[in-house]
Parts: sequence; C-alpha cells; structure tokens
Amino acid sequence: MAGNDPMAYGLRVLNKLASSDKLDRLGLRRFAERAVHSGTRSGFQAIGAAQRTFTKVAGGGQGDRPAASQPSGVFDLTPTEDQQMIVEVISEFAAEVLRPGAEAAEQADDTPKEVLAQTGEFGLSLINIPESLGGLAEERSAVTGVLVAEALAHGDMGQAVACMAPSAVATAISLWGTEGQQQTYLPAFTEGDVPTAALVVAEPQPLFDPFALQAVAKRDGSGWVLNGLKSGAVRGAEAELFVVAADVEGRGPSMVIVEANADGLAVAPDPGMGLRAAGLSRLQLTDVRVEADAILGSAADYRDMIRLSRIAWAGLALGTAKSVLEYVKEYVVTREAFGEPIAHRQAVAFTVADMAIELEGMRLVTLKAASRAERGSDYAREAALARRLSSEYGMKIGTDGVQMLGGHGFVKEHPVERWYRDLRAVGVMEGAVLV
Repeated sequence: MAGNDPMAYGLRVLNKLASSDKLDRLGLRRFAERAVHSGTRSGFQAIGAAQRTFTKVAGGGQGDRPAASQPSGVFDLTPTEDQQMIVEVISEFAAEVLRPGAEAAEQADDTPKEVLAQTGEFGLSLINIPESLGGLAEERSAVTGVLVAEALAHGDMGQAVACMAPSAVATAISLWGTEGQQQTYLPAFTEGDVPTAALVVAEPQPLFDPFALQAVAKRDGSGWVLNGLKSGAVRGAEAELFVVAADVEGRGPSMVIVEANADGLAVAPDPGMGLRAAGLSRLQLTDVRVEADAILGSAADYRDMIRLSRIAWAGLALGTAKSVLEYVKEYVVTREAFGEPIAHRQAVAFTVADMAIELEGMRLVTLKAASRAERGSDYAREAALARRLSSEYGMKIGTDGVQMLGGHGFVKEHPVERWYRDLRAVGVMEGAVLV
C-alpha cells in the first residue's frame, strides 16, 4: 500500500495529532477526577443517548469491496512503510493517553469521550472502508488491523476495545454490505463525527456457541422481528448503531443491522471481570422490527465475521501480553531477595523466557491468519490456531506475570492484575472487534 495517497494523507494527519499534548487536550485528568458512570444504575432501560438519523438509501446489489491484497511470493512479516507509520503513531497514542488513563477508565467503567473522539479524528474507522466510499482502503488490510489492535492494547485493552468498536461495524458493512447498506451507514463513519457503534455477538449463556444463537429473527410481513438477550455490547448505552448476531428464520446465524432508536431495544450495564473500560452492556431485544434489507451478508459471511473477530481478539492479546512481559522483565531485575535480583534465580529466568517464547508463537500464527485472510486464501485453520494460542498462552502469560510479582501481582498498585483480568476475556469474548 505504499503508493496509496489517501492512506499517506491520513498518516500525515496521524503524525500531526500524535505530536500534540494529548493528556491535557483530552482532559484525562478531569475524567479521572469525576470517575462516575451510569453503570451504577440497574435494570434495562431505553437507550438515552442522542441518536442521529441515518438517511435510508435503497439498493440491494453488492456494494464496493476492498480488493484482496496481492501476494509477493515471499514470506515476510516486515510491516510496509504505511503500516509502520500508523503503528508508530498509535503506539505513541497508547503510551501517552491510554496507559496513563487506564486506571481511571476502569474505575469509571467507560472510556473518556475525548479519547474516542481523538481516534475518530485520526481515522481509525477508515482503515477498512474502500476509497470509493470515503475510506482509506485500496486493499484488504487484516494485517494492519492486527497491528493496530496490538498497538492499542499495549496501552490498555479495555480502552482499545472501546476505540475499535465503531471500526468493527464499519468494517462489517464495508466487507459484506449491499450498495444500499453502505450508502446508508458508511458516510457517518467517514465524515468526522463517528457514531458510537457495536458489533454484538455474545449471549449470557454457559459455553456460548456463536453458531447456536438464542436470539432469533422471525419473518413478519415484509420485514423481521427480533427477540433475545445479547451481551458484550461495547458502550451499548451510548450506541447509535448495532450489528447484532441472531438466528434468522430460513438463513441460520446471520448479522442484522439494528438502529439504536428502534422500538423494543433496551440496554443494561454488564460490567465484567475485565475490559471494564469498554463499558460492556446487555441488550434486550423485544419484538424489535427491522426492514427486510437489514440482514447483513450471508451465512458464509457470518462465519468469516466470527473468524476475523477472533483474529482481532488475538491481536489485542498480543499487545496486552507484551505489556505483561515488559513489566515483568523490568521487575525481576530490580526486585531483590536474599541480596540479589530475583532474575538470578533460574526458575524466574526460565519463566520469563517461556513468556517471551509463547508471545512470539502467538504473534506468528496471528499474523499468518490475518495475512491469509487479506489475500482471500482459506484461513479457517489459522484463525482457529490464533484463537487457541491467544486464549491459552495469553492466559498463561497473565498468570505467570502475577506469579512473578508475588504479592505485588495481586494488588492494584501494579497494572499486571488488570492485564491478567483483561487477558481472561480473549477466550470467551465473541464479536465486538473486527479486522
């Protein structure tokens, strides 16, 4: 993508924004002081955020799609020049904004609106929207998505999920939307004031299977009626647009576009063990009517969505696990016991080495899955491996991080306990993010 002029323009904007004094400009100190969130309320209630109106555009033909990237014939994990630029800028943003604000965001069960607005300004939602629709994508960029997820989560996974949630909806509509769906919804993501949006797949049931959904959409006249309970909706109380997974009559598991002002849609806080800054919510769908053209993509597209979402979660796991490893490496060489750094203990050194090896394995298989996805090759096996390794090794790295810090790993004075809780989400979350 080195010759992509719109991407280069976007990256120049990113660099300009990255040089600003973010902590003061974004008002994180003010946010830390108030640290109050509507999650203290209980029960389902109608979504109260000011809702925009999406201007309906008819059209059932296939919309514009980013082209598959062309393989070079060489196995090379070196990021392109554009990818390197965007990762550097987002890494700076994560280090200067997300990490310092992580504790306050977790206490508030939300990500500051100033932070979310900043990600909208530097085009996070544009990466997978085709140029013809106002985005930055000439080609599929799943690898770029993984690199972005990794960089954001290196700052804070909870806020990273909140930042990536609107992009997930924009990406889904870009990849699988009809011409009418793209013309109706994508302009809102490309014109600066990015809507709060959420891709909602999960349901609050044991051993949840995204291919055995309890939420259903039944045919009713010329449209559909949705009923069911969904969980894991990122910032659901503020959302203006949802893409909801439901078992659609005659089609099976599918994606359904639901505008937040639809009658019968209610939301309740659903804070969890980790990802507190993502502001997770439950959605209650009670006889929610949508039009016939609200179905997004096919059954095969739904399977792709699940796989691409799992690759995105693997990317988030990479960033957080890297944070754990870096913190532990510094800790074990400065923490002394019996007159010497604990890093001199063989058991400690071997554990840290294992963490590094496991992280490298996670990264290789995740990038391979993303690379095959963006080339249009079969990537089912690689996506499954990325899911398995990021769930298993990510959790192990988090556990070992807590163990290496001993009592310090259990207290909030050190961030490792938060990273441990966030990594726990990787193996159980579905949807929410997408590459």
